[in-house]
Amino acid sequence: MAQKALILLNMGGPNNLQEVELFLSNMFNDKNIITTKSTLLRRFIAFMITASRTKKAQANYAKLGGKSPLVGYTQKLVAKVQKKLPSLHVSFAMRYTPPFCEGVIRELIAKEINEVLLLPLYPHYSTTTTKSSVEDFMDVAHTLGYQGKIRVIERFYENASYNNLIVHKIKEALKDNEAHHVELIFSAHSLPQKIVDKGDPYQKEIELHVKILSELLEKQGLHFKAIHLAYQSKLGPLKWLEPSLEQKLSSLQNKNALIVPLSFTIDNSETEFELSMEYAEVAHHLGFERYLVAKCPNDDDAFVACIKELCS
Repeated sequence: MAQKALILLNMGGPNNLQEVELFLSNMFNDKNIITTKSTLLRRFIAFMITASRTKKAQANYAKLGGKSPLVGYTQKLVAKVQKKLPSLHVSFAMRYTPPFCEGVIRELIAKEINEVLLLPLYPHYSTTTTKSSVEDFMDVAHTLGYQGKIRVIERFYENASYNNLIVHKIKEALKDNEAHHVELIFSAHSLPQKIVDKGDPYQKEIELHVKILSELLEKQGLHFKAIHLAYQSKLGPLKWLEPSLEQKLSSLQNKNALIVPLSFTIDNSETEFELSMEYAEVAHHLGFERYLVAKCPNDDDAFVACIKELCS
């Protein structure tokens, strides 16, 4: 009988303040993030960005208790999935911070596991996330001589169970507020426009996901004043996908908003710091009466059930 494993993949986040520099350096040395063909130029750009951003990023992570919440939430999710799928070996690997693919793959070899299902925890496909994480796993597996069969789930934003969970998270965040008084803003991590122009399907999948969720909300009787899409986490002078979340908030006359982090399945610095702290301050200065942020699926039992469904 084949020994099988499920490996969850994600970008990662610093496990302590000392790892912030490693996180930034690994991210900006990724050829899928800084897309220049010259490795030397990429290294130089990565060095400059890392040198200029490390102290500020460390200060931001300090406000989150000195680390990214992503690994902790992922560990809880893995424990629940392992309990739900006892016939599989369940683990996870991060792209830019420990635990890296190498340790996970060495464990697969030691356990003589010969079938692996990779689930990148990104609902939408992008070269900057899914492709990068899968390539990293494949490259390390090849280097270590891993011979097992590897299958990949590349996207799951159309999965009905997942979308019902997102609607549930929206209801949780809405609480006693009446939907028709509230602007619903789906916030997705932005991308440089040039990456999209080269054929990355991310923006199209994000827009389709908003349409799917809008129809589902309507069916479930949640009628928001309006539904919007905005993008967050722009970095540098290049043109990125728009509108930015700040632009969107500034454009609204109705000062009641619920933000839904659309492109994340696990809460991280972009949700718990950027959305829940930085943009909350922006909203306060803009005179918002209500500024609500929905939680990511994290280790919700419904997400565990969804992962089990995706594995079948």
